[in-house]
Amino acid sequence: MKLFIEPMDVWLFRDGRPFSAGSDHRAQSLFPPYPSVMQGVIRSHHLVIQGIDLLDQQAIEGAVGTATDYRDLRLRGPFIARRENDHIIRYFPAPADAAQSDGQLYPLAPQDKKPTGILTSAPTKLLLWDNKEPVKRKEEQWLSEAELLNYLGGKPATFTPAKELFQREGRFGIGLDDATRTTRQEEGGGLLYEVEFIRPCENVGLEIEVKGIKSWPTTGVMRMGGEGRAGRIEPSDAPAWPALPHPLPSRFKVYFATPTYFTDGWRPRRWDEFFQGQVSLVAAAVGRYQSIGGFDWAKNDHKPSRRYVPAGSVYFFECQDQASIKPDLANSAITDVGAEIGFGQIIIGRW
Repeated sequence: MKLFIEPMDVWLFRDGRPFSAGSDHRAQSLFPPYPSVMQGVIRSHHLVIQGIDLLDQQAIEGAVGTATDYRDLRLRGPFIARRENDHIIRYFPAPADAAQSDGQLYPLAPQDKKPTGILTSAPTKLLLWDNKEPVKRKEEQWLSEAELLNYLGGKPATFTPAKELFQREGRFGIGLDDATRTTRQEEGGGLLYEVEFIRPCENVGLEIEVKGIKSWPTTGVMRMGGEGRAGRIEPSDAPAWPALPHPLPSRFKVYFATPTYFTDGWRPRRWDEFFQGQVSLVAAAVGRYQSIGGFDWAKNDHKPSRRYVPAGSVYFFECQDQASIKPDLANSAITDVGAEIGFGQIIIGRW
């Protein structure tokens, strides 16, 4: 089932950094949240619907698995989405390989003739773009699904500024002593902090595809994110996920719609774990890494933090005839961790 979740108030989706009064004074919020956040939201909502005792660890594991075993649960998303003309339209981060001109984004490609004799700190040979350079954006930019598919087909795309989809709101608070309900004091004074909330614009919310969970009402209200803010759910009529080409074009690029994790940092140890046939990486446009961790409520401790390649990153490949994506990839994702719950979701274009 595909769901559209619309806020009933502001939302809070913190980044991966630990935050408590006295350790850091500002908590930043992400939008959309990471897939790891949404799997917790979905599983928690399922426990509520099924009437599972939230103190019965055995019953919880029987219903939704554990923090590392998701059973039959499969997620794709979450993605920013907007209701337009009674239809749900997904939005994606602007590709990292884009050049900007006259209010549009233009796709780039690696040079056919690679420069030689130039030293670089990259582990592979230096690759430059064919004309312009990817732009470093001063503001967040998003592409509707139709614009993204045009872009991945080699055409310019019109972007949507983030402010047309959501706003960021900072709110201040102060640490309290739970016993006395008075301001906590530490050396240097009180514990003032700021928390950043997300306020989606009208008709904007999150879209997510959920598989492996049955007996769910497709309308209602769920709690999600920090402070358990409410979201109203309804069925989504967003189109099916773009099909992966088979076989792959001789020159193709992989756009990551959600963050992905690779054991070697910005790339996996072996690409043949995801492709069959002769495939070689030519270039990559990769954004700044994102540290993703979380909190394990069963163990009452923070989860290990990993550095992920951000959504919007683009990898360029060349291949021989009949090369293809492996058909048995979990959730059709390219990632070393979290394919089942929505990490590493890809769309493939040409260059």
